[in-house]
Amino acid sequence: MWDKIKEFSSEFFVTGDPLILGAQVSIGIAMVAIVFVLTYFKKWSWLWREWLTSVDHKKIGIMYIICSILMLFRGGVDALLMRLQLAMPNTEFLQAEHYNQIFTTHGVIMILFMAMPLMFGLFNIVVPLQIGARDVAYPFLNSLSFWMFFFGAMLFNVSFVIGGSPDAGWLAYPPLSEVSHSPGVGQNFYIWGIQVSGIGSLATGINFIVTILKMRAPGMNLMKMPMFTWSVFSSCIIIIFAFPILTVTLALLFLDRFMGAHFFTLDGGGNPMMYINLIWMWGHPEVYIVVLPAFGIFSEIVATFSKKKLFGYKSMVFAMLIISVLSFFTWAHHFFTMGSGANVNAFFAITTMAIAIPTGVKVFNWLFTMFRGRIRFTTPMMWTIAFIPCFVIGGMTGVLLSVAPADFQFHNSYFLIAHFHQVLIGGVVFGFFAGLYYWWPKMFGFKLNEHLGKWAFWTWNIGFYVCFMPQYFLGLMGMTRRVYVYDFDMGWGPLNMVSTIGGFMMGIGFIFQVWQIAYSIKNHERDTNGDAWDGRTLEWSIPSPAPLYNFAVLPEVKETDDWWETKQKRGGGEKAVAALYAERAKAKLEPIHMPRNSAIPFVMSFLWFFVGFGFVWNWMWMAIPALAGVGICMIVRSFTYNTDYYIPVDEIKSTEASYRGVNV
Repeated sequence: MWDKIKEFSSEFFVTGDPLILGAQVSIGIAMVAIVFVLTYFKKWSWLWREWLTSVDHKKIGIMYIICSILMLFRGGVDALLMRLQLAMPNTEFLQAEHYNQIFTTHGVIMILFMAMPLMFGLFNIVVPLQIGARDVAYPFLNSLSFWMFFFGAMLFNVSFVIGGSPDAGWLAYPPLSEVSHSPGVGQNFYIWGIQVSGIGSLATGINFIVTILKMRAPGMNLMKMPMFTWSVFSSCIIIIFAFPILTVTLALLFLDRFMGAHFFTLDGGGNPMMYINLIWMWGHPEVYIVVLPAFGIFSEIVATFSKKKLFGYKSMVFAMLIISVLSFFTWAHHFFTMGSGANVNAFFAITTMAIAIPTGVKVFNWLFTMFRGRIRFTTPMMWTIAFIPCFVIGGMTGVLLSVAPADFQFHNSYFLIAHFHQVLIGGVVFGFFAGLYYWWPKMFGFKLNEHLGKWAFWTWNIGFYVCFMPQYFLGLMGMTRRVYVYDFDMGWGPLNMVSTIGGFMMGIGFIFQVWQIAYSIKNHERDTNGDAWDGRTLEWSIPSPAPLYNFAVLPEVKETDDWWETKQKRGGGEKAVAALYAERAKAKLEPIHMPRNSAIPFVMSFLWFFVGFGFVWNWMWMAIPALAGVGICMIVRSFTYNTDYYIPVDEIKSTEASYRGVNV
């Protein structure tokens, strides 16, 4: 009996690696500390009532962002471990299998569990406020989306200490991801972690399309919407068409592994190239899913801090919509070298070059917006300006990769790695950082410290160029990706050392950001009028942080940048804001219809975790009852009728008075 327990434990828990042992101990200590703090301060009921069961889009957005920052730390540590391994020739810091696991989890975490939730967090916090809505179209579904993402991320991350991480690459190409090459459970964790979180992502895309189309304030037609809202709409169009492809692809791979199917195994009549086509039919649109909202963020920031209307509003809208369509016609450029033939390569080379045109339109629009503007070099604006040269370089190298004959040299080299990070860090991460700084006062009622923010900005940016510029040259020198060790005679050592130094500089930038948040929480200056940046769109017309119901009286929109234009008609500045608040305080109030909190999204997603965990280990005794529990949750929801309530006028008046200091 004891021998069986020891044998099971050796398979269940990851052992033998001091780094993973340290992580296991750290996770255990952190969990004990969290339980102790919540128990000592008697916060369990508060946590359940205010956060775990909340359907408030603002709280859901904050939870997305917290998870994203934690995943940025996890993915960043993976990146630094890889850079340490590659810093010098013949390094024995990581074993080959552990290195494969780290670069696999790094890619998945940074794209799906860091960039996506940070994006969804900004969606939740900003979009309803920008369009003058009191919540999203489906608050219950919004909560379910977050918890599906959260438990999917936890299911993927637990593989680090239980069962073993996947090691077939972040896109899990067969045959590496088939049972023949990955017999352990790591690849099952990959499939089910992404499947569970992917359901949440698809639901978010549907939710925000309906919200934008159906819940805009009176007078706000489509061509009066803020640019960030347009970028969210464009991104969600891609989500609802791309994520079903991912769901089906991973389901087929799981059938190969779980039931012995042969969709992607050559010896059984399958074709691994079918998987590669399908995964990139999702994978390349995914890049635009995360970058389009960053374009919207830059558009808002450039207009605000240049004190000018965005140049070429209509061209920006059309460019985003064109990108959302063209993104589905570029996937084959990821395997120009597979031998599809000149005609196929030519088609995808042309579409890849073509998608650079609407992207270039945006850059010129931002530059023309800044031209002769009264630019304020705040932290959000600095991230925006830094993005432009970075993304231009990334775009130019992307066009180089789109040239099919040249791609035979660049393919699978560190040139491609440098380009990919240039676009995703310089475009996506810089953009989401800018948005986080920009809307932080709206979330929490105070700005982040500008001095520490500038230190974080410079260490991140200098570190970025020091890290990734050498990788272009390493790629041209013949260094391929997924190499974990190399000899002295390759000549790659000096540039790899420089790249590693740059990686640690970015890590220092992240530490500055954490310090900045902690310092600002302790020593902040409260935003007293809700318009921290002298903004242009409706979210700046309400107090910070926004009340539960967002708008006591729904605004009536007359033109683009309606809040800015309304302020200018009253002379602009803080006096105009105060006068407008005083006018609103006299408006006739009515009870506000709001959704009730619900525990079902949390419980249902928690059960989905056990569905996935059961299928990972082939434990039907766990997976089937958990699936039954999911079904019961759906039935309970179907027969729940007390799902909403009204906030009385007296409560609205007292809330408005406490927020604005206005007698109503």
